[in-house]
Amino acid sequence: MRPADTGGRQAARTREAVVDLSVVIPAYNEERRIGPTLDAVTRYLDQTASRWGSWEIVVADDGSTDATREIVTLRRDPRLRLITSPGHRGKGHALRLGVTASRGRRVLVTDADLAAPVAELEQLDEALGEGHAAAVGSRAVPGSTLGDRRHRVRELLGTAGNLLIRGTAVRGIRDTQCGFKLFDGEKARTAFAASRLDGWAIDVEVLRHFQQAGWPVAEVPVHWSHRRGSKVRPLDYPRFLRDLVRLRTPVPRPADAVAAALFLAMAVALYSGRFFDPAHRYLTDSLQDQNQWEWFFAVTADNVAHLRNPLFSDLQGVPGGVNLMANTAMLGLSVPLTPVTLLLGPAVTLSLVMTLGLAATATAWYWLIARRLVPQRGAAFAGAALAAFAPPMVSHANAHPNFVVLFMIPLIADRALRLCAGTRTTRDAVILGLMAAYQLFLGEEPLLLAALGMLLFAAAYAAVHPRVARAAVRPLLRGLAIAAAVCLPLVVYPLAWQFNGPQSYTHIEHGPGTANTVRALLTFAERSLLAGDADRASALSLNPTEQNAFYGWPLLLLALAITVRLWRQPAVKALAFTAAAAAVLSLGPRFHVPLTGTTVPGPWALLAGRPLFESVIESRVAMVCAPVLGMLLALAIGRLAAARSLGTQYAGLLAVGLALLPLVPAPLRSEPRAEVPAFFTEGTWKAYVRPGESLVPVPLPEPADAEALHWQTGAGLGFPVPGGYFNGPYGEGDRSGVYGVPLRWTASVLQDVRATGVAPVIDERARDATRADLAHWRAGALVLAPQPRDEVLRTTVEKLVGRPGRWVDGVWVWDLHQGTRKGS
Repeated sequence: MRPADTGGRQAARTREAVVDLSVVIPAYNEERRIGPTLDAVTRYLDQTASRWGSWEIVVADDGSTDATREIVTLRRDPRLRLITSPGHRGKGHALRLGVTASRGRRVLVTDADLAAPVAELEQLDEALGEGHAAAVGSRAVPGSTLGDRRHRVRELLGTAGNLLIRGTAVRGIRDTQCGFKLFDGEKARTAFAASRLDGWAIDVEVLRHFQQAGWPVAEVPVHWSHRRGSKVRPLDYPRFLRDLVRLRTPVPRPADAVAAALFLAMAVALYSGRFFDPAHRYLTDSLQDQNQWEWFFAVTADNVAHLRNPLFSDLQGVPGGVNLMANTAMLGLSVPLTPVTLLLGPAVTLSLVMTLGLAATATAWYWLIARRLVPQRGAAFAGAALAAFAPPMVSHANAHPNFVVLFMIPLIADRALRLCAGTRTTRDAVILGLMAAYQLFLGEEPLLLAALGMLLFAAAYAAVHPRVARAAVRPLLRGLAIAAAVCLPLVVYPLAWQFNGPQSYTHIEHGPGTANTVRALLTFAERSLLAGDADRASALSLNPTEQNAFYGWPLLLLALAITVRLWRQPAVKALAFTAAAAAVLSLGPRFHVPLTGTTVPGPWALLAGRPLFESVIESRVAMVCAPVLGMLLALAIGRLAAARSLGTQYAGLLAVGLALLPLVPAPLRSEPRAEVPAFFTEGTWKAYVRPGESLVPVPLPEPADAEALHWQTGAGLGFPVPGGYFNGPYGEGDRSGVYGVPLRWTASVLQDVRATGVAPVIDERARDATRADLAHWRAGALVLAPQPRDEVLRTTVEKLVGRPGRWVDGVWVWDLHQGTRKGS
């Protein structure tokens, strides 16, 4: 009994250990062949042990009704394992069971008949040593040799099947069905776990997964000979064709629909304070951004409805107007959503864009992670939730849709990875070019930051896996050139308008305090439900919408632990470098070393002031960390799900929960919105503003107070206003960008009165300056709505204009057609 117990403990230890090579053999009623096959494989691996190291053989039985399983279990070799299925479901099901149960750094899949001798493994191994992720033993490439041939009808059917496969599912591989393949172990387990076919077409499905993931596949010539007793029958081909059709028309899993629904519920919960009454609720922490964005959607819909240029508007900044392409107007959504805006109003449009866009972004990250990194849907969900609902994303959810609606970014990343495989370079490049063009109309800065993140990842991956990088360089560069050729004609005119059209500018100076600090990376965000500290977060950021770091120290410690534990995986090394590099870049051109008085140069100094980067708020580079940390989290949870020890699973998931719990966001703050005065909603303003004239709010709208834009949208955009909240040039001679417009004398005086409550001394020179300003603005009326310090504002305007205003439909009005106007 003791020797048996010892063997059992040894087998248990073997099951927990990682081995160098796993040999997976699917079997169904193979009692005549399985014994000699196991003998041949075991003998070969023992004789070449110095090359292959530790190994295991996994027999995946597909519900055999003969003595196949008994033959396997009677062998006392602890390196031999039997995985059984309760019923006969097909070779694909058996392979999925066997490969996912394997522990090898490399996995050889071979049929039970050994039609390709096991010694051919050496050639396949050389291909993996050259940087490929899989090596397919092929009967159809030069150098292969054939022994006994198959029955003529079966051979014709096989040839026809291969032609169909190459034309529809897998490009560039001539022989997908040879049952002798060597895989990178982790990638094989990922691909087989993600498979859903139970029949012979699983070979096609797995190789298709490798190609779509950008994992290079080599086709290696082998010696092959037909063995009697083949399990493939002519009547199996209709099922094979049906499975190919299923591959071409993939059906989402129920878990995918559940994930999308949960992301939508999370987005609605985040916006619950405004989502159900968008027209009468205001996001408190959005400052004036909600007013601005509603105006963008409203003016774009108005331009489209009246067949005007959607790249420009003269409704703000009179007389210069607004270059909409030089602002974040999100024409990629505001234009197609014109019917919604015209029918339901811009407040509803913005609410839908923010909520549905956030859910769509999370779903896109989920799709990418499940497709490229982990088969477990739960792991992909957790990673995507962190990518889309990380603290920086929640901060920008306060009416910054261009940094929240990022569903195109994961699709662009996936298409770029497809280019690396080089299988459908032209097709993938054309699609990538179209995607990039569309993302440019959703947000240029997010596209730039995403490109920076992908470049960092590519550089790191090339450093740790140079052979794969060398193989990918040529198709990637060719594809990017084609993508640029597709994208540029679509965007060249809008970009020319943006940089050289009316009211364009060269760059924007954001001033000091735009970089992160190390403390900002370690601290919790304001809207963290359990750990948020508004005062501390405000001290470390520009404002509530620009808390671009705040991942919290527990998450960063978890990411470090994941990196150390999974360091052997090239993807983990590249992801860790990307996150670290983005975090360091976000510290700005110079940053303070914590706990010291030392300031050192930062790598951002190499980019600051360069074209494209000159207007970027450098703290936003830390947003690149959100999806990267989400991917590391998904990889960790996927590894935990595969762990055989419940203690390991519980401890790992507990650590994940403790790191993520402080980051759970609280719903965004909202408050009742001030009603638009009846003077605007009832159309009373029409009696005071003639065609070609503007209405001058008191004070003028500016980045600190843009409520007048709400009045303007409430009036159906019937009148233009001077001032405003947008990006434009400082002046005709200075094309440096500013927020709003440079203040003229009257606008500056009114702003100071509102800020201080002190009425200035008004003399004739002041009145002359006001007349000049009103003439410049082509003003038809001045309007003062009830607001703090409105009495002193009203007194000041009366002195400037020379007469009292009239109370009309909820506002004070000075009709400039009755007296002082346009220089009179």
